[in-house]
Amino acid sequence: MAPKFTVSDFVAVTNQTLEYAFPLVEVEGEVSSFKVNQGKFVFFDLKDEGASVGCFMMLFALRVPIEDGMKVVVTAQPKLTQWGKFSLTVKAIRPSGEGSIKKSFELLKEKLDQEGLFAPERKRPLPAFPQRIGVISSPQAAGYADFIKILNDRWGGLKVDVAAVTVQGADAPDQIIRALNYFNTQEEMPEVIVIIRGGGSADDLAAFNDEQLVRAIAASRVPTLTGVGHEVDVTLSDLAADVRAATPSNAAQIVVPDRRDMVRHVQLRVQALVPKMMHGVDQLRRQLEGQIEAAAESVERKIEQERGRLSQTRRLLAEFDPARVLERGYALVRGTLKVGEYIDIEMSRAIIKARIEKYDEK
Repeated sequence: MAPKFTVSDFVAVTNQTLEYAFPLVEVEGEVSSFKVNQGKFVFFDLKDEGASVGCFMMLFALRVPIEDGMKVVVTAQPKLTQWGKFSLTVKAIRPSGEGSIKKSFELLKEKLDQEGLFAPERKRPLPAFPQRIGVISSPQAAGYADFIKILNDRWGGLKVDVAAVTVQGADAPDQIIRALNYFNTQEEMPEVIVIIRGGGSADDLAAFNDEQLVRAIAASRVPTLTGVGHEVDVTLSDLAADVRAATPSNAAQIVVPDRRDMVRHVQLRVQALVPKMMHGVDQLRRQLEGQIEAAAESVERKIEQERGRLSQTRRLLAEFDPARVLERGYALVRGTLKVGEYIDIEMSRAIIKARIEKYDEK
């Protein structure tokens, strides 16, 4: 005998059965009748050549832009609504196929570009000689191994703090966002954050085109460097980062200088400076010799001037020498000029003692 249900019980049992049999499913199809209601509910149909199924999701869960005609893969929970309509409650969605991936990429790129997230003027330079580096990557990835090897070869003694994340798949964007938040909230933040992943298909790199991840990279307080995929691969995360490296290996080359190149550079600078220093010493020596010569000439002139003044003084003194005066016929009189007093009269060749007989004032 067939089981008998009320409508509500039938819907509940059906959903229990679906939840047990298919807790989550991935369904691929083409988007049609896409719309957003009340700024938070997303509705669309997923169809192929033979069937169509309705889909529902919250707007915040829509991490990539989609539009009618795009091919996508949804991760969803099958449900029977209380109105008896079968639908998929979508948890995550991603473009499928090269054309849809490219279209979603261009839609989000245009949106974020208009907001200024990729503007050159907001890019920050990386530190020239960082001592503390934060790395976001999968330690099992070949790109990570290449990065660490080249980093150690180029510049040792660095503190490298690694946040291990998944770099592919639906969980990757949120894990990378959490790693960015971790580095940005440390008491001692790294000087630069490097996000690296090796090469892969467009679908493999889709995580780096996630809108919330791109916004998190643009909002990072710490300068960011991305090395994702191969040289030809450009993700939206690359465009939002302060500096983009072509590959993980190139990221290591950008983030630190090569100590061997630095040593050679210093040696060349020293070699170039030695002739300049010798030239400068020669110039200084010639300058000092000139100053010494000029000082000596100045001293000699002063000595000659003093000699001239001394000679003139000697001549003047000689002219006023009493002996010279006496030689010209003058005499020196010593004594009291009173009648009856004796006086001494000194001449050039004799001294006469005389008595004053008469004294008249002139």
